[in-house]
Amino acid sequence: MKTADIHIVYLIGIGGIGMSALARYFKAEGKIVCGYDKTPTPLTSQLVEEGIDIHFEDQKENIPFFQKLENGELQKEEVLLIYTPAIPVQHEELNYLKAKGFIPHKRSEILGLLTQEKFTIAIAGTHGKTTTSSMVTQMLTYSKTPCIGFLGGISKNFMNNMILPLRSEIQNALVVVEADEYDRSFLSLHPDMAIISSMDADHLDIYGTEGHMAESYNQFASLLKTSGKLIVKSGLPIQAPHMTYSIYEPADYEGMHIRIENHRYVFDVKTPYGIIKDLRIGLPGRHNVENAVAALAVGIELHISESDIRKSFELYSGVKRRFEKIIENTDITYIDDYAHHPEEIRALLSSVNEMYPGKKIMGIFQPHLYSRTRDFAGAFAESLSLLNELILLDIYPARELPIEGVTSQIIAQQIKSHCHASITTKEEALEMVKKMKPEVLLTIGAGDIDTLVEPLKHLFEKK
Repeated sequence: MKTADIHIVYLIGIGGIGMSALARYFKAEGKIVCGYDKTPTPLTSQLVEEGIDIHFEDQKENIPFFQKLENGELQKEEVLLIYTPAIPVQHEELNYLKAKGFIPHKRSEILGLLTQEKFTIAIAGTHGKTTTSSMVTQMLTYSKTPCIGFLGGISKNFMNNMILPLRSEIQNALVVVEADEYDRSFLSLHPDMAIISSMDADHLDIYGTEGHMAESYNQFASLLKTSGKLIVKSGLPIQAPHMTYSIYEPADYEGMHIRIENHRYVFDVKTPYGIIKDLRIGLPGRHNVENAVAALAVGIELHISESDIRKSFELYSGVKRRFEKIIENTDITYIDDYAHHPEEIRALLSSVNEMYPGKKIMGIFQPHLYSRTRDFAGAFAESLSLLNELILLDIYPARELPIEGVTSQIIAQQIKSHCHASITTKEEALEMVKKMKPEVLLTIGAGDIDTLVEPLKHLFEKK
């Protein structure tokens, strides 16, 4: 496939964070971009404003070039069809296009194609991908190194998930991409540099066992181009030659002397070339200090100047829905976060308890996927027990059908006694927040819990 021959890019599931980044990339390349998604969201509204045709009813007649296909006026070689694995097998539009001879491509395949001839930095790991990727993108951009960033979230510095250089610089730009382990998608990439940040068990509906997941990470590590550089969090079982980073143990890139000054983390980093002192980031949580150490390792290995790395960290604003403070005043601090794995939740709540000692902390959590809830119910309960008050919503199914006996109740029944847990609907959750008057409130999850953000914000602003 040659992207130069393609005139139309059609994305089924265009509203996903990764799919929308591809849509923006091809739009910037001058292609006609259009797509389908199940429901309108703020992100699809932005895409429409950017000139991308999107519809929300699954009917073949809604495909913008349907009539041209029926009349034989369009060759299938002119159209690139991309779909997300979350699309159900009975999807009418996808099946129609397949019957017409179109070959549907996963996002990961297209990323592999786009990055074949570009210097690519891929960030893999169960968690930490989006923050680290956006840190690296911010660092490269600040140092005036042309780069293309395919991010898994909305960078607050760029207010976008697709970071592009000037049109004249696209051809020779570096690529920063999240290497998604779901469905083994990251095995489509062949990076020049890679980070592996974590390998906690996840997606066991795909991998079956933690051992099989580790095998895939090792396979990913083996895909580096000749003379590629691999940077791995110290202690992970990766066999390929690599450098290490950590804030907890000796490593090639080791964060040290971590402290808080004026509500910011300050830290030093020992590198193979010397010590860099007094780096500062504004993000909460020691896990984000560790993400910064990984990003710094990329910068040093790419010969980015210390001053540019330092300044880019100071200016880094984070990613939407990653410890995003919606409201903070004397009455309430409200934080929204995408955490959907027990380790992510533990890191989030540990940071909140560190920052707000003695405060009454309430969390609203929406489990994501039946299989993940089944596999990690006990671990979810242990992490969520760091709260004083927990409101559990029903499981967000995403791509899955229900599993018998798997509900939010299997988490609730394992919550520690000092944390009061309730299971409610989103509407009931709003009423409970009104009555309970928490000092710190968190909405946590990767499903559609973000639809509570505006109502909660309105509630607190009204007060």
